[in-house]
Amino acid sequence: MASSTSADSTRDRIVTAAGAEFARYGIAGARITRIAKAAKTSSERLYAYFRSKEALYGFVAEQEMAAVAEATRLDPTDLPEYAGRVHDYFIRHPDRFRLMSWGRLELAGDDADTATQETVRRKVVQLRKAQEAGHLDPAWEPIDILVFVNQIAMAWAGQLDLVDAAADQVRDPSPAARRAAVVTAVQRLFPAAAGNTSVDTYGTGRA
Repeated sequence: MASSTSADSTRDRIVTAAGAEFARYGIAGARITRIAKAAKTSSERLYAYFRSKEALYGFVAEQEMAAVAEATRLDPTDLPEYAGRVHDYFIRHPDRFRLMSWGRLELAGDDADTATQETVRRKVVQLRKAQEAGHLDPAWEPIDILVFVNQIAMAWAGQLDLVDAAADQVRDPSPAARRAAVVTAVQRLFPAAAGNTSVDTYGTGRA
C-alpha cells in the first residue's frame, strides 16, 4: 500500500510540475528535465508514467478540460451567464488560460488533443438539443454558437493590460465592468431562455 501511495504522489507531482511548465513555455518549449526536477524525480521515472512530452501534455490538458467543465457548466438555456463563468474562471487562472492556448496553437488538427475534441463534440450536442427544444435560434450552427460564446468569454483573459493602457479612456476600468460587458455581448447574440428552471435535459448534470 505504501508503494502505491508513493507512486501516486510522484505522479501527482509530475502532473503539477508539467502544468506549470507547459503554461510557461508551451509544448515545444517545455523540457522534461525541468519538469522532472520540479517534481523531485528523474526523467526516467517520468517516462515510466508518460511515454512522451506530448502524452504528458495530453493528460494535463484533459484534467484541465474536466476542471473547466466542472467550474463553468455549460447551460444552453443561459449562455450569457455561462460566458460569465468562463470569464471568471480564466481571469482567476491565467496560467491555465495559457496552458490551453498553447495546445490550440501547437496541436491544431492533431489527434493528440483529444480532450478538446471530445469536449467540443459533447457541447455541440447539448446546443443542438437546446435548439430542437426551442431554447436557441436554430438558424445558428451549434459549433458557431460555441466558438463565438467562448471567444467572447475569454476575450479579456489574456488582455487585461489593455484596460490599464487606456485607463483614461475607459468609463469603468473595474473587473466587474469587463465581466458585465462579456455577459451583455453574449446576451445580445444568444438571449437566455425565459423560464429557465432545468437544463439537465442537455446533459449538464444540473437540475
